[in-house]
Amino acid sequence: MNVDEHLEPLGNGISVIVSAKNHFSTDTVLLADFAAPKKYENVVEFGAGCGAISLIWCRNQPPKSIVAVEIQKSASNMMLRSVELNNLQDKISVLNADLRYLKNIITAGSVDMVAMNPPYKIGGGGVVNDSLEKRIARHEINCTIDDITRSAAEILRFGGRFCLCQRPERLADVFLSMRNAGIEPKKFRLVQQRKDKPPKLFLVEGRRGGNPGGLVTLPTLFIEDENGNFSPEMIDIYGDYKEGYI
Repeated sequence: MNVDEHLEPLGNGISVIVSAKNHFSTDTVLLADFAAPKKYENVVEFGAGCGAISLIWCRNQPPKSIVAVEIQKSASNMMLRSVELNNLQDKISVLNADLRYLKNIITAGSVDMVAMNPPYKIGGGGVVNDSLEKRIARHEINCTIDDITRSAAEILRFGGRFCLCQRPERLADVFLSMRNAGIEPKKFRLVQQRKDKPPKLFLVEGRRGGNPGGLVTLPTLFIEDENGNFSPEMIDIYGDYKEGYI
């Protein structure tokens, strides 16, 4: 590993290489759980970063195959080394590519599920980080929400799932973009730190070619209980990730 990198245990013998520029957050773990693939599915992760979501999927119940797409070469290299470290080359293929042009690489209609923890801020919005890697991860510099939903629709099979997490202030943007791309929102969940705080995140699942309407709203996911500890559901989601920390 490079001097600025370290191993982060994900549980069940799986670890991921992270650095100050390429790491993951609670949102990553929540999306991995929400979008958990079935064992017979071929899935694609957009903007995979260090590869934590794909590795968590393999920790729990590996799908048939995973293509982890990442535009930044440094992050792709780090992810590839994590895949090799965990001997998961037969499950995870790392693709250093621009997600906007995947239709030239991945066969149309061949994917069962696409998931992404996307940049949360519109390009140039909010405080801009000095690090290019962090700007790309946090701001819509290399792709917009419309690029994401369009690319997902191009490779998903009819009825295939698209899963995303985003900040509540982007809810209208996401739902409109999904519908315009032919992906109908079907499952929705808000995430709150605790009961006295407003939602900080939402999780959504859509179906390519789904009929309009029929959105199911799941109970709110609370990260903490009334005492400020992890809620029972969060402990269940984390599993043995960072055993001894929770």
